[in-house]
Amino acid sequence: MTKRDNDRPRLFVLDTNVLMHDPTSLFRFHEHDIYLPMAVLEELDKGKKGMSEMARNVRQVSRFLDGLMSGADQEKIAAGLPLTPFIENSGSHTTAANGRIFFQTAPLDLDLPASLPGSNLDNHILGTAQALQKIHRDHTVIIVSKDINLRIKAAVLGIPAEDYANDQVLDDVSLLYTGQEELPEGFWTCHDKAVESWQAAGRTFYKIKGPDIADWYPSQCLYCEEDERCEAIVREKPSPTAAIIELAEDFRSPRHNVWGITARNREQNFALNLLMDPGLDFVTLLGAAGTGKTLLALAAGLSQVLDRNLYREIIMTRETVPVGEDIGFLPGTEEEKMAPWMGALMDNLEVLTQTEGGEWGRAATNDLLRNRIRISSLNFMRGRTFLRKYIILDEAQNLTAKQMKTLITRAGPGTKIVCLGNISQIDTPYLTETSSGLTYVVDRFKDWAHGGHITLIRGERSRLADFASECL
Repeated sequence: MTKRDNDRPRLFVLDTNVLMHDPTSLFRFHEHDIYLPMAVLEELDKGKKGMSEMARNVRQVSRFLDGLMSGADQEKIAAGLPLTPFIENSGSHTTAANGRIFFQTAPLDLDLPASLPGSNLDNHILGTAQALQKIHRDHTVIIVSKDINLRIKAAVLGIPAEDYANDQVLDDVSLLYTGQEELPEGFWTCHDKAVESWQAAGRTFYKIKGPDIADWYPSQCLYCEEDERCEAIVREKPSPTAAIIELAEDFRSPRHNVWGITARNREQNFALNLLMDPGLDFVTLLGAAGTGKTLLALAAGLSQVLDRNLYREIIMTRETVPVGEDIGFLPGTEEEKMAPWMGALMDNLEVLTQTEGGEWGRAATNDLLRNRIRISSLNFMRGRTFLRKYIILDEAQNLTAKQMKTLITRAGPGTKIVCLGNISQIDTPYLTETSSGLTYVVDRFKDWAHGGHITLIRGERSRLADFASECL
């Protein structure tokens, strides 16, 4: 959590949405104590039913609390229960909880101002924090909530409040890995004596040594502004100061297209290189609307499924978060229910199936594609194993880190997963650009040799769409 100037111990009052968002948040406050108002426990009880991700998280919180209270009598509960040391292995990081958890065991004197009438949960948490400030004068009482309005009301009342920051991948979204790096001017002149070059299977490789290489990542895309033809991809890093790079293929020419699609800018060319590389099992594409994420991913999938036979079929899925009011239940099978959410798929298939031969030719092509493209719902991914599939996950910015893990761990041998999204268009409550599951996987996979990422910058949809994106 956020560091403060004073050295007083802290008592964190948790809002329900924090526990619903991350069940392990109980153990994320290190040596500090946490407090759960009775109203929060009531809200947890109301949210435990159902098969949604939040309902599962609530049930996990209940199991954690039940384990902590096992064998404790009323006196121990009132004195605060020690949080069992919780060890999280995430790379080289270890998290241990050494504080205590307190429950509301008696009514508190809630003295809220008349401007906050009613007994809703937010006001109850504010009143609880105010009462705890009077009782625990030697502690700094802080409300932790993902509800921005609650934090605003707390600031107005002079109560310290902050967002739950443990799930944030980065402090600032501008620090997110872009997947490409511009080589400094004169790079090749400085390294010409330490460069080895060779060709294999029609590809050109270079081995470069030097201190500049230390900041490169596997599958990172490199370019030189002074030479447009100088586009390469990092293939290996035998040591921290050495790298083997390969010249990228040029997909800008109509003669060298992917299912009829050519790259219109440098980032799209890099994206096609990553998507068409069978050595990469996981690829993420970030970009605003109209940058070509879905079209490129689908074209590469069709080429590798139908032309190269690397995968058996394409599976497309996305999080079903409506932009406006929900239109209610949808009839039919799983694919029929998902069809209205897959407008992007249908629009791009229309571009990719502009074949010659009239209506009969287009109908035959559409029948072939329908047999090789499946539409699946994320709700039914748990427990499955995908073998030799090309999976496209659209609108991935609306998924949490836990949901992303659930999907990616479904991949079996020979499966490739492509995640698409725009982190500036998040529709899921309590998710931000720095805590989105898409941001999480981009940051965690950047060191993996079989993963690739590129951020698409230029919109290529139409001049109208480009103007609207810039000016509206």
